[in-house]
Amino acid sequence: MVGQGEPAADLNAGRKTPFRPSVKPDGRCMRKPMEEARARLRAVFGLRDFRPGQEAVIAALLAGEDVLAVMPTGSGKSLCYQLPALLGAGLTVVVSPLIALMRDQVAQMRALGVAAAALNSANPPGENRRVVESVRAGSLALLYAAPERLAMPETMALLRASGVRLLAIDEAHCVSRWGHDFRPEYLSLGALRAALGGVRTIALTATADAATRSEIERKLFDRPPRVFVHGFDRPNIGLAMRAKRHAERQLLAFLERHAGHSGIIYCASRKGTDALARALAARDLRAVPYHAGMDKAARDANQDLFLREDGVVVVATVAFGMGIDKPDVRFVCHANMPQTIENYYQEIGRAGRDGLPAETLTLYGLDDMRLRRVQIEESGAAEEKKRIEHQRLTALIALCEAPRCRRETLLAYFGERTAPCGNCDLCVDGIEVVDGSVEAQKLLSAVARTGERFGTEHIVALVRGEETDRLRRFGHHRLPTFGVGADRSKQEWRGIVRQLYAAGCLTLEIADHGRWRMTDEGRAVMRGQRRFEMRRDAATPPRPKRDRATGSTPRAAALPVADEALFAELKALRRRLAAEEDVPAYVVFSDRTLIELADARPATRDAMRGVHGVGAAKLEKYGDAFLAAIAAAPPRP
Repeated sequence: MVGQGEPAADLNAGRKTPFRPSVKPDGRCMRKPMEEARARLRAVFGLRDFRPGQEAVIAALLAGEDVLAVMPTGSGKSLCYQLPALLGAGLTVVVSPLIALMRDQVAQMRALGVAAAALNSANPPGENRRVVESVRAGSLALLYAAPERLAMPETMALLRASGVRLLAIDEAHCVSRWGHDFRPEYLSLGALRAALGGVRTIALTATADAATRSEIERKLFDRPPRVFVHGFDRPNIGLAMRAKRHAERQLLAFLERHAGHSGIIYCASRKGTDALARALAARDLRAVPYHAGMDKAARDANQDLFLREDGVVVVATVAFGMGIDKPDVRFVCHANMPQTIENYYQEIGRAGRDGLPAETLTLYGLDDMRLRRVQIEESGAAEEKKRIEHQRLTALIALCEAPRCRRETLLAYFGERTAPCGNCDLCVDGIEVVDGSVEAQKLLSAVARTGERFGTEHIVALVRGEETDRLRRFGHHRLPTFGVGADRSKQEWRGIVRQLYAAGCLTLEIADHGRWRMTDEGRAVMRGQRRFEMRRDAATPPRPKRDRATGSTPRAAALPVADEALFAELKALRRRLAAEEDVPAYVVFSDRTLIELADARPATRDAMRGVHGVGAAKLEKYGDAFLAAIAAAPPRP
């Protein structure tokens, strides 16, 4: 509870006075809850207004409702529980899967003047004891812990006696057995919630389809929560996918445009990660590897280097990234095809979390597709799990082979529709398309005549006229569509299926045996009411064309900086202050804040108070140093 006694100094380093909610003796806020929330948003976080989706989630929590919030990475999910933690009395417990994320979020909260701490195994000796004492004293607003720690009987007993009023479960999709990032320890959180008397709960994730949302509700809540699904679009991120030709050369061409920027390159294997990191370092790039096979100390050192300094490129396996809260990642590359669309979405979502322009590049090839199929088959998973993973792979390949705007295809996977974005490689470069209406009608008719109950291979065998045992068993060899596409190969028809899926004519029921179902758009195409265009290379072998390493860029990830020299000076000052405090640079101020400072050139504290990200605590702590740097800068040319 913020303001009831001063917590131990080492838990609140640099904080002169705690923020105190405007509360009556009975713990209720004096102002209306959302009025108080807006006041705290400005005073503590230095933000002018809520981002889309935040206000509705926070209002529901303050009204006493349980909440499941599905919001894009970088949309400000953390604020949805951090801000309510400052309103009224009691402790907010945050379930976080990674120690690095806990550490960074605690540092950010303390920099804002908020009493926050974490319970974890990486704390120095005595730190966990001091945290427990602060919880007992009621002097913390936010306590971060991993689900394993929260399942311990002594932790449960501590929290039961400490007046927990809100439980925030981050990365809630980890509770789903069918999800892309299942973590068994998340299954204990329903019991934790019950042990805390059914405490008000918010579960948050950026990647949850309808099936995963349903599973989250069943396993984490004992009553239906208020569900918010606030879209999946990240319009500031440019999307690009390229077939592999010479992967290292393609990546280098991309990286040339990002000198001095922070970024992540994902690789499929540890060996490939090490080799690419060495190759980039040999070209004088600040590139470091990260994977689970490394010595822990070296791995942690590389992660800290990336979080705390500018211009570092991490070459990593998927072991890196969940919970990385660095807001100024300007690019994310995939040297190999990602595992699923969910993985792809979450991984590219680590770019541009500050809302400024960012770019992505994904390289893919047939070897990646074959490797992924082998991994699925050799995984040892149950057959049902393998089937679902194969369907997810099909959906990812459809994204790689999309005939039009990639963002349209990506968002369609999550059940959203959007207009062409103008910020992907297909919108910028264009692609050669042909009239595929006849082929589409043949295939869609096959889907319709089989009752929309079958997957790709069955439909392809039907249109090709392959009299398989399964076709005979269902009598489908007698359908009018049997053999209407015998002139095309299996591979061509599979490509056409993917094109129909990418165009929104078919939807894939992943959790229902991978069957294809037609959309209204698909029915219009089947009836000849709408023309269907598809990529030429899906229907016929591609014609020779010049080799473009990366093609046009969706949009340069140039930051909107009016005064580059002053911006560089402010970044250098930020770096020095962060080093003195042993925190990541963005904990002091984000790039967006520095850009506004360089543009506005405030001369007083009052003027600086209106800049994005400058709350009361940061103004008090850093204001004079940044004002002095601005005053010392030469006038604009």
